Amino acid sequence: MSSAVESTAAAGSAFADELRQALAVANLPTLLLVLHQLTGDQRWLEAPYRPTPARGLSDHDDAGLPPAVQDEIRDAAFKVISAWKTEELPPTAPATPEKLVELLGISLAEEVPVSYADLLAEEMGTVSRQVEIAGATDKTDFRVLIVGAGMAGLNLAIMLKAAGVPFAILEKNYEVGGTWLENRYPGCGVDTPSHLYSFSFAKSSQWSTYFGKRDEVHAYFVDLAREHNLYDNIEFGTEVVQAAWDGEDKRWRIHVRRSGGSEEVLDAPVFVSAVGHFNRPSIPDIPGLASFPGRAVHTAQWSNDLDVTGKRVAVIGSGASAMQIVPALAGVASNVLVYQRSRQWAVPHPNHGRAVTSEVQWLLENVPYYAGFYRLRQFWRFGDRLHPALQIDESYPDPAFAVNEVNAAHRRFLTKYIESELDGRPDLIAASVPEYPAYGKRPLIDHGWYRTLRRDDVELLDGGLREIRGSTLVGHDGQERDVDMIVFATGFQTLRILGPMEVVGRDGERLRDVWGEDDARAYLGMSVPHFPNFFMLFGPNTSTGHGGSAFLTTEMQVRYLMQLIKAMLEQHYVVVEVRPDVHQDYNEQVDDALAKTVWTHPSVTNYYRNRSGRIVGTSPWEYVAYWRRTREVDLNDYHLEPATTENEET
Repeated sequence: MSSAVESTAAAGSAFADELRQALAVANLPTLLLVLHQLTGDQRWLEAPYRPTPARGLSDHDDAGLPPAVQDEIRDAAFKVISAWKTEELPPTAPATPEKLVELLGISLAEEVPVSYADLLAEEMGTVSRQVEIAGATDKTDFRVLIVGAGMAGLNLAIMLKAAGVPFAILEKNYEVGGTWLENRYPGCGVDTPSHLYSFSFAKSSQWSTYFGKRDEVHAYFVDLAREHNLYDNIEFGTEVVQAAWDGEDKRWRIHVRRSGGSEEVLDAPVFVSAVGHFNRPSIPDIPGLASFPGRAVHTAQWSNDLDVTGKRVAVIGSGASAMQIVPALAGVASNVLVYQRSRQWAVPHPNHGRAVTSEVQWLLENVPYYAGFYRLRQFWRFGDRLHPALQIDESYPDPAFAVNEVNAAHRRFLTKYIESELDGRPDLIAASVPEYPAYGKRPLIDHGWYRTLRRDDVELLDGGLREIRGSTLVGHDGQERDVDMIVFATGFQTLRILGPMEVVGRDGERLRDVWGEDDARAYLGMSVPHFPNFFMLFGPNTSTGHGGSAFLTTEMQVRYLMQLIKAMLEQHYVVVEVRPDVHQDYNEQVDDALAKTVWTHPSVTNYYRNRSGRIVGTSPWEYVAYWRRTREVDLNDYHLEPATTENEET
């Protein structure tokens, strides 16, 4: 036997061994779809192999099937995947969008609307979201300036580079990653399943846990930037002070400040903000804060030199970041005081804290279609499936308790969960069960929050913090506590959509004057009349409050924006500006739809709503509804100015 043949045989043997080990822990509802896809055999979608409905949010790895049937599926999968590896299996065409709906419904044992067909195909990766632009590289005077090298900025940069469109990213920090660069507090991670928290065109198979921690999420963005050679296009240590539209030259003049203090004016025909909502920390104005002699830090400003060992730590807030950092600090600090401003609903998830084994990572990396089908299951179970529970039913008999019967069922379940976690502590139960309907605030994952509250070295102080007198903190009820350190887990200035950046449109009109301090509005969350060629990624009313993944919304917006850029380059438009009537009509639809959601409930306060009660932060739409609105650009929605031979307005 030749060495080449021996090497091939050894490789085949190693693959077979790894496949056997991996199949022993495979998610069978996913594996059944792989079997069907590779063979075209319909029997894998029928009894006795058809999965049962899952309980709660579990992955339902055994599909609810008897052990003998599970073994039969694994044995068949071993033979089929082995044949695929050796190319003995004839290739099959990817499932059509309509077939994906059927397959996902069978895998989940529930109905998935056919309206999701094309969206599922995009998430699966069988349909590309990339926009090709003819002759883009020939436009030497055209480029796109992007503010922010986080999720949205990198997504747009990758697509511009693939299309050959010149661009640059202006980033105030010294590395990519945005909020995942800045947030590094203990326990920091995602509240979205890891395998859904990535771009559809760059799925990661190497997550170590089912809810990714900060370091792995940040590494994902760094790897993306390296893989797509973006670093040469990023100007780090550069903050935008002002961007002003030059109506004569049809370009944006962008005033930037470099880290060393020098200032410069850049220009480009297209200017895009990708700064996101979670960029500028919000620190409450607490009387006496300046008198505190110890360290006071926001979670987004955590530094590696901070050591809480043996210290008395006060955490202000009980939202998403608090629910992560408090369990991480407990047992390290001498004691932790939690000043709770408002109560939260937290969802138990069986995958929280669960490691993704090397065998599962191998399946995701090496078995065709496995990662895609697994992602579709996460997309449906963690996304639009929850949306109906947030809609107000005017006929529901107990509107103070819930907004509809499904919402009431969620409240009962979550209340029982809190009571079970805090059993024997009626004081903590009374201070932890929210007064408002379920999901009136963003759904959170329980990271051990309730169990941590039971610890002897952790104390929950309901009602928030009234004032600070030196090292003494005075609670809402007048109780005084001495602490060494304060941690603000108080979120971000989410309603100041563009932060301190000033954007000036036609005739010197300032966007901050148009919006005010907290009432941003935009067509599709992306464009505003009188601000030509200016677009926002993750602008107002685009964050989803019912679950899912920010990556999906970002990809939808980037494709839409790429279509506008394509029109500019291929049809020679120098100005693209949304029409005022289109903008107004869209925002009226947004407000009308939001008025029917739990987020407007009178007992709810959340970071989505401004001082007048209007919801600015979140979208009213299901993912599929926003996807329909952004799938294809309608140029009739825009005022368009074509280029002339003199490159002047006509």
